[in-house]
Amino acid sequence: MIIDVHTHMLSQDWLDLLVERSGTYTLRDAPGGARAVYRGGTAFMTLTPGMFDYDLRIAEMDKAGVDLAIVSLTCPSVYWGGEEVSVRGARMINDHMAAERRRRPDRIGFLATLPWQYPAAAVAELERACELGAAGVMVLANIDGRSLTDPAFADVWRAIDERALPVLVHPTTPPGVEDMDIERYHLVWSVGFTFDTTLALARMVLDGFLERYPNLKIIGSHAAGTLPFLMGRLDTGHRSFAAAREAIAEIPSTYAGRVYADSIAYSPASLALTVEVLGERNVLFGSDYPHKCGRMDECVDLVDTLPAAQADLVRSGNAARIFDLA
Repeated sequence: MIIDVHTHMLSQDWLDLLVERSGTYTLRDAPGGARAVYRGGTAFMTLTPGMFDYDLRIAEMDKAGVDLAIVSLTCPSVYWGGEEVSVRGARMINDHMAAERRRRPDRIGFLATLPWQYPAAAVAELERACELGAAGVMVLANIDGRSLTDPAFADVWRAIDERALPVLVHPTTPPGVEDMDIERYHLVWSVGFTFDTTLALARMVLDGFLERYPNLKIIGSHAAGTLPFLMGRLDTGHRSFAAAREAIAEIPSTYAGRVYADSIAYSPASLALTVEVLGERNVLFGSDYPHKCGRMDECVDLVDTLPAAQADLVRSGNAARIFDLA
């Protein structure tokens, strides 16, 4: 069995709302002829047919051997347009995904979308989405430039922690992207997104966040960014600099067992490192389908490079455990 925990779907009404009411994102042709959502001069998200077509998704899952997809919205989520628009966007996505889950309960689950900038509304939508059957939550690695550990979001995290839900931390453009000279060569995707996830997860470790919310199951997208590669550096920083010890007494690698990751590592060596650092029980299958970079069959082949027992855990064993699907 294969359970895909990092895979996306959109709806046309959400896309229309984004273009009409965000004030930031536009829809136009990208190099190569595809339509793409733009933020400024950057092609932020290239649209593909699979983002809107659940029948196509099921067919692609069947071809790749994926049994269950726990779908989520992708960036820029609903962190734009003011409270009324953000809440409306979250509700329409959660309703849309819940309806597809009811049609195919053995093939589709979903992660809740929340209007995080408005904590009271986010908590209310969390409760509503869970009643609709949400299996967890998806959050971007920054909330319109604000850190996930910002005290303003404490009520939302507390509500999620009380439910012991898995949370997929998904990248978006990092703050300051305009100053980084990464709009060319699609570096926002290859470097910027990875940086965004890494910074969010490292801050959670160093901030004591994982101690404050002991029931959370944080899943770092794209093999937790570069966190596995940087864990030794974080440990050295903790030993070397008082500022790194401000909130936690133990070295950062102590918390590796509290951080989960998907398997979207893009190479066998990177996936092996992720499993080594975070642990074989902490890596879950992901595909990033139906983005242009997300091929389910290639992701299955990558997991197959692991030793058989580890591959079985990654394909479905770990997801079944933390999503309580057993």
